[in-house]
Amino acid sequence: MTVTQTTTATIEETQEAPTGPDLCSAAPRRHPRPDGPDGYTISEVVALTGLTAHTLRWYERIGLMTHVDRSHTGRRRYTNRDLDWLDLVGKLRLTGMPVADMVRYAELVREGESTYGDRHALLEATRRDVLARIAELRDTLAVLDRKISFYADAGHP
Repeated sequence: MTVTQTTTATIEETQEAPTGPDLCSAAPRRHPRPDGPDGYTISEVVALTGLTAHTLRWYERIGLMTHVDRSHTGRRRYTNRDLDWLDLVGKLRLTGMPVADMVRYAELVREGESTYGDRHALLEATRRDVLARIAELRDTLAVLDRKISFYADAGHP
C-alpha cells in the first residue's frame, strides 16, 4: 500500500470525534494535499492506495467505510482521514485479521470511547496472532538459511 505511517488517533477521528493524540503511534504522514482541499476522487484514491475501485466500494458495502462524502453529482469524495483509515485497514489486512473482525473494529470505532476496551482486546488478539506468524516465519527462514548454506558449501555449478 502506498499510503503509509499514520496515527491511530487520526485514523479513528475518521469515524469518531477526536479525543486526543495516540502517544504511542507513529508520526502522522504527509498527505498529498495537506493544506488544500482534500476531496479525492475514487480514481485518485486508487492511485494513492493501490486498492481497486471495486475494493473501495466493497469496503463501503460491508461497513469498513460508511462515511464517504459525495459531491453534488453523487460522486465519492474521499478525505485525508479516509486515506488514514484505508492505511489502517491495509495494515490490519497484512496482519491476517479476518474481514469480519475488521468490520467489528470499525463498528467499535463508530460507537465511541466506551469501546476502547473491546478495541484493545481485538488488537491484542491480532498482535498475538502476528507474533505467532513471525515465529513461524523465523523458523522457516532458519530452515532456508541452512539449506542455502548447505548448497553454497557443496559448491553448486
